[in-house]
Amino acid sequence: MPYWIRLFLLVGLIIGMSSATRAVAQQDPVRDTFDNIGSAFGKVFDDLGDSLGRAGDDIERLVTGSSRRVVDFDRKYKKGTIVISTNQRRLYLVLDRGHALRYSVGVGREGFQWGGKSHVSRKAKWPSWRPPAEMLARRPDLPRFVEGGPNNPLGARALYLGASLYRIHGTNEKHTIGGAVSSGCIRLLNDDVIDLYDRVRVGAPVYVFHK
Repeated sequence: MPYWIRLFLLVGLIIGMSSATRAVAQQDPVRDTFDNIGSAFGKVFDDLGDSLGRAGDDIERLVTGSSRRVVDFDRKYKKGTIVISTNQRRLYLVLDRGHALRYSVGVGREGFQWGGKSHVSRKAKWPSWRPPAEMLARRPDLPRFVEGGPNNPLGARALYLGASLYRIHGTNEKHTIGGAVSSGCIRLLNDDVIDLYDRVRVGAPVYVFHK
């Protein structure tokens, strides 16, 4: 057989084997399986990243112990006004006409809830606590005086309402937020009451609605 024919056949054989190898590689089930797994995991992690991004605010709230949110609100209230709904277990601090900062609160238990208009007459950091006579009559086991500090039931801050015994104050009992547990005072998480304290001036009007 002439040399040039043998050379032509050899080149054709090499080209044919190369094409077959590429075809097998493209149809390699092992590689296809790993490619599919990689794509699936990539989608899972992409979705997880999106979910964590959307949950970022909630995660931060859990870490800081805060319940605050800016919400739309009744435009009739002026900036700096506090509005409390005992049924909703919410306190609203009006930021401007139409918006308020909302806090979750604990309120008075059955028989101790109240409503009406008052004002912030005094503010105190780490307030001390003297149970009133009415409370001592119900609970003679209570201490007569508790110095301000982390173990004080009034928490980190207190806003006193008018000449009454009622206060807006912090608490070291986080599980009571959202409940009807107090003797009429409004309680917030310590992180929230510190924030509220810094925003509110003495004299600010306070409306409490039992509805």
